[in-house]
Amino acid sequence: MSLAISNLIRHVTLRQLQIFETVVRLGGYTRAAQALHLTQPTISMQVKKLSETIGYPLLEKVGNQLHTTSVGDEVYASAQSILGSVVSLGESAAALEGVVKGPLRIAVITTAKYFMPHLLGAFIRQHPDVEPILKVTNRSRVLERLKSNEDDLLIMGQVPVEFAVEAQPFVDNELVVVASSHHPLTQTSAISLQQLSKERFLVREAGSGTRLAVDRLFAEQNLKIQPYMDLGSSEAIKQAVMAGLGISVLSRHNLRLELASNHIAVLDVEGFPLKRRWYAVHLKSKKLSLVARTFLDFLLKQGKDIYVTAYPGSASAYPGIGNNKTSRNKQ
Repeated sequence: MSLAISNLIRHVTLRQLQIFETVVRLGGYTRAAQALHLTQPTISMQVKKLSETIGYPLLEKVGNQLHTTSVGDEVYASAQSILGSVVSLGESAAALEGVVKGPLRIAVITTAKYFMPHLLGAFIRQHPDVEPILKVTNRSRVLERLKSNEDDLLIMGQVPVEFAVEAQPFVDNELVVVASSHHPLTQTSAISLQQLSKERFLVREAGSGTRLAVDRLFAEQNLKIQPYMDLGSSEAIKQAVMAGLGISVLSRHNLRLELASNHIAVLDVEGFPLKRRWYAVHLKSKKLSLVARTFLDFLLKQGKDIYVTAYPGSASAYPGIGNNKTSRNKQ
């Protein structure tokens, strides 16, 4: 064994490799510090020590962007391989014990935050040694997390076509048109899309799954919505709808309390409700951990029943749901 290799074995730690891999994958020290729950100076110091041990600079800053050097590229690939092997080793040990345990990293778009805790709670009751880590964010950030492979599974209503992914539907998602219970259209039946397009529309940010689905429906009829207000969350939209600022399209399961209290009404609109599905998504190249595989199987087999129990009457069934795997290859 050469002196250089011996030096690496003695001085390079798994923690340093984990920190470096996280910095590169997330594109900076700050985000790596947040992800690993460390301070930024600690992150910087460990990357510096790793660079000094290897004997070459691993990162360089070009403008405001952090980039790997040629040696950094090799170290990053090696770090991913080594850390992946360690994870696989841990999973193999857990599998031999016959116990599903360890971290489960799930990222969901904001509209899925209403039901995912119910599903996670039921799963944890069956597998108490699992450590759930739930990240709730918007669609664009979920796609960033998918690209950087930060999570075991991602929950979304619109399967991305820009990545090669496996996407499996596990529960229905109905999108309905909503208005204040005092809105004049609550007294109207069979409202046309043409008539609806003249209303003041409250919409999510560009790129959200709900907005994409609604825009597509109107485009099919050569119609276009002119947003009255662009709001960043379903909660903000619900408050604006109840305040009489306009109408919107929301997932029915987000409206249980508002419908029960008669603060929001579902309008009778042609073409609605839009029948959508919630998907569990991961990169096609990703090898799922034992915990992730078990949770995915749980979603496909039990997710719908738990969802319906939590939200009775919130969605109608699709034949064969939970049995169809959808693949999307990068375009």
